[in-house]
Amino acid sequence: MSTTVLTVDDSRAMRDMLRHSLVAAGFRVLQAEDGMHGLEVLAQETPDVIVTDINMPRMDGFGFIEAVRKDEARRAVPVLVLTTEVDAAKKQRARAAGATGWIVKPFDPVKLVEAIRRVAA
Repeated sequence: MSTTVLTVDDSRAMRDMLRHSLVAAGFRVLQAEDGMHGLEVLAQETPDVIVTDINMPRMDGFGFIEAVRKDEARRAVPVLVLTTEVDAAKKQRARAAGATGWIVKPFDPVKLVEAIRRVAA
């Protein structure tokens, strides 16, 4: 059975790149356009790993991670932050919210796949 990854990013181009890279690696990919949409997807599915952006409309990545961590059924799902942000304070805030890891855009598809496989194991 393949690993299911939920990607949450407001950029269509980024969602397309993520889908392409992850499907090519054999993952099943679910996608959401922002944190609110991500929570709607999570109401129907429990992915093995979540990859989320930070800067998004309606609900940002911090709020999304906090909401995932409050959900009893999905609290243990690893969350990787994929963002252009390099600020240490934001990285610490994501970790405090419950993020498992932090990857800076533009991403290396091979390294992203390795990180997903590592946290999904």
